[in-house]
Amino acid sequence: MFMSKVAVIGAGAVGTYYGSRLAEQGHDVAFVLRSDYSAVAERGITVNSKDGDIRLDSPRITKDPVKLAQTFQPDWILCALKATALSDAERLISPLIDENTRLLAIINGLGIEEAFGKWMNPTRVFGGLAFTCINRLEPSVINHLDYGPLTITHLGDDPVELATALSLWDQAKVVTSVADSRLAARYLKLCWNIPFNGLCVLAGGVSTEIIMQDSKLRSLAEKIMREVIEIANADLMNTTGKPTPRLEPQIINELMTMTETMVAYRPSTMIDFVEGREMEIDAIFQVPLERGLALGVKCKELQKMTEALHSISNSNL
Repeated sequence: MFMSKVAVIGAGAVGTYYGSRLAEQGHDVAFVLRSDYSAVAERGITVNSKDGDIRLDSPRITKDPVKLAQTFQPDWILCALKATALSDAERLISPLIDENTRLLAIINGLGIEEAFGKWMNPTRVFGGLAFTCINRLEPSVINHLDYGPLTITHLGDDPVELATALSLWDQAKVVTSVADSRLAARYLKLCWNIPFNGLCVLAGGVSTEIIMQDSKLRSLAEKIMREVIEIANADLMNTTGKPTPRLEPQIINELMTMTETMVAYRPSTMIDFVEGREMEIDAIFQVPLERGLALGVKCKELQKMTEALHSISNSNL
């Protein structure tokens, strides 16, 4: 198997986990770190995972992508920045790319790949949708609690490029698949992310099992999922001019069943809320809402949720 050079930009919980899985498989992985640099330099990286623990005693790390680029030319960029940090992406990534470098953006929200395609070769831009429960326990220690599959999409839905991306994960301990429709896959992830990230915040900073145990909150989650599906199908029809692909209503039961069986989980937006960090409101909530309203979709519950989240965010300024 060909071993690639991979640079992880945004080495938080998700970026460190998936980067460590690639390093475990033998790929040459470099982690670009900021606040956690000293801790990782001293203690390495520890991943506690249901799929097998990982220990990287002396990972390749740097604070400066410009210095890294002097000795390390990656084949792949694994970008797991928060959507709130997308404005920093070009500055952090451009020193490391040439015409052959591919980028996989494991970032929640809508419009992610398009943002990268504005300043780098769009044929080299991929999206990664991580269906997983991962938290950072402390600097240099990642806790992988449940699930872990990674769905890979391509900005142009190119099957040849998707096959190339999939090959990076050959034999890695990550269940990977590709999506024929990037847009449909993005909305499928939002069907879970929007209600559970939002409700876990608005319920006061709770984990997912609280939503599932409260009949009113659970019912509201299902209503919001229906609205997201309506937005998705309107957007897909508007984009493709065809009745397929589309998201079907049974997705709601599938996602609720999945959530019932997962461990009590703190979604990323809820963690940002309770720790006083900026929440990813625009990419996860605002952009889908604006798409829906522009397409004439009634999304009353999503609109109320988005306004409430903005209100909370503004009150914390």
